[in-house]
Amino acid sequence: MKLVKLNKKEFKDFADQNPQITFHQTKEWANLKEKNGWIPYYIGLKDDKNIIGGALLLAKEIPVIKKKLFYSPRGILIDYSNKEVLKEFTKKIKEFLKKENGFLLKIDPYVEYVEHDNNGNIVEDGINNKASFNNLLDLGYKHFGFNLMQDTLQPRWMHVIDINERNEEEIQKDMESKTRQILRKNQKCGITTREIEKDELPIFKEIMKHTSDRREFVDRPLSYYQSMWDSLHESGIMKIMIAEIDFEVYKQNTKDELETIEKELKDRIYKKENNLLKMNEKKYLSSNKQDEDAIKRLNKQLEKIDDLKKEHGSTAILGGILFLIYGNEVLSLHGGSLKSLMQFQSAYTLHYAGIKYAIDNGYKKYNFYGITGDFNENNPLYGLYLFKKSFGGHVVELLGEFDLVISPFWYHTYNIAFAFYHKAKNLIKHKKK
Repeated sequence: MKLVKLNKKEFKDFADQNPQITFHQTKEWANLKEKNGWIPYYIGLKDDKNIIGGALLLAKEIPVIKKKLFYSPRGILIDYSNKEVLKEFTKKIKEFLKKENGFLLKIDPYVEYVEHDNNGNIVEDGINNKASFNNLLDLGYKHFGFNLMQDTLQPRWMHVIDINERNEEEIQKDMESKTRQILRKNQKCGITTREIEKDELPIFKEIMKHTSDRREFVDRPLSYYQSMWDSLHESGIMKIMIAEIDFEVYKQNTKDELETIEKELKDRIYKKENNLLKMNEKKYLSSNKQDEDAIKRLNKQLEKIDDLKKEHGSTAILGGILFLIYGNEVLSLHGGSLKSLMQFQSAYTLHYAGIKYAIDNGYKKYNFYGITGDFNENNPLYGLYLFKKSFGGHVVELLGEFDLVISPFWYHTYNIAFAFYHKAKNLIKHKKK
């Protein structure tokens, strides 16, 4: 077996056949990272003429130590359960990285550790890749740890819906009744979704700015989204969808509902007064009261719609999601909503649009991406998990992040410098507050 550099076509042909493939291991993702100063390498472990393991490696020189850090996002692509192949790859990659002035290789394989259900409980006799995990440890890979929060380069915990050729009706059956109800309500409100074009990226940036201000995280600049578009959109890897509300449709649907209820109430009263309807008096009065309350509610709703229309115009943008699509899945990477119209809960409609896209285009999974692995109600991210859980699906726990140390001295030097940098950064941030 020998480790060789691959051209982009050779790597794509190999990677696309691997069950672990994601957008992270594509030339398009490499092109995007290259714009940010990373150097891409495409490598493969060959057994005679066949590639039996490979990876996109991204390298960046660390200025202080003048050594290269290597990272294989959601890689390497190999059978981790085959210890002999993994051992040979590890040996060869160490030799390769030494020649390339590397001191460290980070990997975070797209491989489940153990299988979980929708509640986060381990599935008895389910998927179990502890042997693969142990193979990595035995071969000298240092594990970041079984972290529960989102403190690694890529999330270790995710929430996923398995599509597997199921239709919309079958997917909806797994959703909580409240989620189905919100989706139906949003449809009545005239909420629709559509893909944006490049010149509309400032719209999505504005959505993300509002969301980052509200949730207190640092958003990327507009140039970041423009660069992603240029690298990923043409190949179909990236799509951005926004949700919009049409207040005219909302108003007309409300009027139609109001007219229906008014007619039902009027007909019921007429039939009762003319002895054309046999109904228990208590039930009759209760039905009338329900209709009268609904009429009041709908009339108030019409007033609110007119106020919203005056403030926002006949249509308004509610929120958006950036999807990354490759291999077996549709993945929701970033998303948000505008605070002024959050009552419409557009995230439900946007995620369902992503799910429907996965169904219609034959993808095996819809990936909500990062969640917490701490399912305690007091966890500040518990609400995010509950939202994603309401769509059905299940929790996914990955093996996690590993370091393969090439040079122990420079590895420890880097860790000390990195820790000092972050401590200084946090002190400056604290002083600014």
